[in-house]
Amino acid sequence: MHEIEPFYNWRHLYIAEEDEFSPFYGAEHSEFEYSNTIYNYYIHPQWDDFGSRTLYLKVLFVDYDYNFAIIELIGEWNDAVENDIMQLKRSVIDLMVAKGIFKYILITENVLNFHSSDTDYYQEWSEDVRDDGGWIASINMPEQSQYDFHKSHIDYYVHLLESPNWRTFQPNDFFQSIDNQMLRLM
Repeated sequence: MHEIEPFYNWRHLYIAEEDEFSPFYGAEHSEFEYSNTIYNYYIHPQWDDFGSRTLYLKVLFVDYDYNFAIIELIGEWNDAVENDIMQLKRSVIDLMVAKGIFKYILITENVLNFHSSDTDYYQEWSEDVRDDGGWIASINMPEQSQYDFHKSHIDYYVHLLESPNWRTFQPNDFFQSIDNQMLRLM
């Protein structure tokens, strides 16, 4: 797991640590010192800690004019024990919603497991963004995690989409392709 880096080809366009509105503004990362772990497996130091012991993220891109964020996740999304959705909602999403972000693209291809609890925070998040025409989309979640999302009915709030070539897009083009898919779904 230590070799899986957050997607970095958009860093010339956006760096969360340099965005004064970002929850990670001013954060510093080592390129050489591995300190964060997921179940005793070190992860790359570029991933950001938002208060979960099993799930980390990287804000890849935010556009305040078009009101969207692209966030990449890695690890185990564990609401049953760790209440990861509550941590994510309170530590990251609430701050972004306050800055006008209401469309969220979650890159979840490295979310290896999902354990559900209740849907309250997903419902709250969905309600926070829906009035502004917003949505939450999960991109490329592994099949086993998708199964648990469906089983828990979380897919009502977080739409599961596929975009196998998302890395070939520029961020605004990627957003536009997901936004078009979401328009057809809603």
